[in-house]
Amino acid sequence: MREGRSGWRAGGEEKGRRERARADEFAAAPLSRAVAREGSPGDAAGGCVVQEAGGGTPPLRWLPADRAYCRRGGAEGEPEYSPVPPAFSPPQCPGGRAEEPRCGQHCLCVLESLPCPGACRLCPDRGARSGEGGAGKTFPRSAEAKQPGPGRPRPRTAGSPQQRSADGGRSGRSGAERPDAAPARGQAGARRCSGAARRRQWAPPAGRDSGIVAYNSRSQSKEPLVLATEGVATWYSCGPTVYDHAHLGHACSYVRFDIIRRIMTRFFGIEVIMVMGITDIDDKIIKRANEMNMSPVALARIYEEDFKQDMAALKVLPPTAYMRVTDNIPQIISFIKTIISSGQAYATSQGNVYFDVKSWGKRYGVFTAINPDTQDEAVDSDKRHGKDFALWKAAKPQELSWNSPWGKGRPGWHIECSTISSAVFGKQLDIHTGGIDLAFPHHENEIAQCEVYHQCEQWGNYFLHSGHLHVKGSQEKMSKSLKNYVTIKDFLEKCSSDQFRMFCLRGRYSSAVEFSEESMEDAKNLLQAISSFIRDANAYIKGQLVCDPVREDILWERLANTKVTVKAAFADDFDTSRAVAAIMDLIHHGNRQLKAVTKDAGSPRSSVVYGSIISYIEGFFSALGMSFGERQVAVGADKSAVLSNVIEELVRFRSKVRHYALALPETAGAEEPKQEQKEKRKQLMQERKPLLEACDSLRGDLAAFGIHIKDRAAVSTWEIVEGGQTEKQTEKKS
Repeated sequence: MREGRSGWRAGGEEKGRRERARADEFAAAPLSRAVAREGSPGDAAGGCVVQEAGGGTPPLRWLPADRAYCRRGGAEGEPEYSPVPPAFSPPQCPGGRAEEPRCGQHCLCVLESLPCPGACRLCPDRGARSGEGGAGKTFPRSAEAKQPGPGRPRPRTAGSPQQRSADGGRSGRSGAERPDAAPARGQAGARRCSGAARRRQWAPPAGRDSGIVAYNSRSQSKEPLVLATEGVATWYSCGPTVYDHAHLGHACSYVRFDIIRRIMTRFFGIEVIMVMGITDIDDKIIKRANEMNMSPVALARIYEEDFKQDMAALKVLPPTAYMRVTDNIPQIISFIKTIISSGQAYATSQGNVYFDVKSWGKRYGVFTAINPDTQDEAVDSDKRHGKDFALWKAAKPQELSWNSPWGKGRPGWHIECSTISSAVFGKQLDIHTGGIDLAFPHHENEIAQCEVYHQCEQWGNYFLHSGHLHVKGSQEKMSKSLKNYVTIKDFLEKCSSDQFRMFCLRGRYSSAVEFSEESMEDAKNLLQAISSFIRDANAYIKGQLVCDPVREDILWERLANTKVTVKAAFADDFDTSRAVAAIMDLIHHGNRQLKAVTKDAGSPRSSVVYGSIISYIEGFFSALGMSFGERQVAVGADKSAVLSNVIEELVRFRSKVRHYALALPETAGAEEPKQEQKEKRKQLMQERKPLLEACDSLRGDLAAFGIHIKDRAAVSTWEIVEGGQTEKQTEKKS
């Protein structure tokens, strides 16, 4: 064991280099535990990752737990001690005198069973820990060791299964599984200390575990989804700003969250109470209304209804309640007044009201790491600080406005969602969703507003963000401002809603996804494969498809395994891609045993197992908002019944003609020579050939309109497939 002191202390650049070199010596010393690969945290109970401060990407080093660390809470906070701190970058000592740190920067004392150097005035132990290091030593954490009081979560014990490991994730979870793992993403600066005290960590809410683990943007890791009320989820969704037609970028987000909602409801038995806010007053709405020479209210109502029609066409379930901003102006004004009275907002002489971000201090910045390059909101020069954002905007001449204590005006963007969600759910909100571009500043500002208004420690327990929809060959998201969008209506003229939903199911909801003709073609091919299996399985059950004996035991086992895999995939952050892959694997094994044979050997059919498989697959996709069956009629509901009956009669007539043409002629008598019988059959087949050609021609003509006929041994089946000629199937001619 070395004698003396070590640490980052004042004394000039040369001394700083010597001290850092000494820390490297500590890291290079023989370790009593197996060291993980470079850049990963190693054993959660045995050490941690440290990284030298400075530019570039210095190597990460793993240090064992017997080298304790002392992290400072900053000029306004208390120090924290931990033998196993999260991965962090030790800040350089402030210039000048270390006992008077500038800008509130944190100190870091590196110990190896040695006293704290004591040069930093923030360290309350100055030299008092001589000889107190050693393996297994646990220093108290000032921020967590205190007894919990009102609004303070109870600290977790080291033995808790939810204890955070050294990499900042949960115990037993590797950094590769966590999108926010600092070493993996190279965000060394994300964990560096800032001028203000370190912001509060996410606290698991009290309630009942839903059985789902979801990636929570608030904690930047996967967390068990705990609901305040058992079996009920309160959910607020940011809605559209209704000034134009919705495009596929919007559709991607709403369809993905609709899928998650359906999973929670149908697979986990959770009742979802969802509220969606409709922004019906906004700068864009006012500008568009002026261009179209109509009132902003009328324009907003037109496009609000247009949005709802688009969602219905995409089979997105409506929320429990839509709530417009303009219907909640009094509540918004009251909400702003409460924030002002709390000291976190101020009114200006121009009639604007701003949230004072600086007054919120350490509590602001939950989502800044998600969009670190986001610019400050552009507002007039009457605000105090660059990051302050508008709660109330003074009215411009001839602009739609409402009376308020600060003069005529209208709400700012962020205050709308805070007020609406609070009006319905109060201070307890389980889930908040939106596109990743809304995380900062919109959701960040919502959190600040609501935590001030409700005087609570944590508002919005889980924030789920969907990834961008990119246009093929571009790193830009699909958006109206970039003029690279496809409206939902234009898309549905060429493709089906099921096609787009399958496109969404094939990827993680939180990941960016590329839209292209190829990706839509892939989704369509999957739909066709599923439909084809269901048709063949139904034909087998009805005796129309003759096969060799089926291995029922294999199929029953595959079905049971698929159900387990699907439930596990959905419980793991709503992993729809893994669930769909399991379904396609079940279809593959089902198809392997549905091989048609020319002669019926009289073996019994395994109808029950195929019936169970069909029922499960159709139920799976139905639960997720899709429809499969023998007939998928893509016409209006008022005409579908008539059209279905007409096609049924047409196909039945064609089937009779075809069977007559294929029937073998009866022999005139037993004494007739075989050669003459062959000649007669050949002559009859030649005479009936035009009938078979007419049947084939009719089948081809109907396929051009999306009506597909499949000829089987005894009967012919049909279906209508959306997409017309693009849905042609390869079949042998009769």
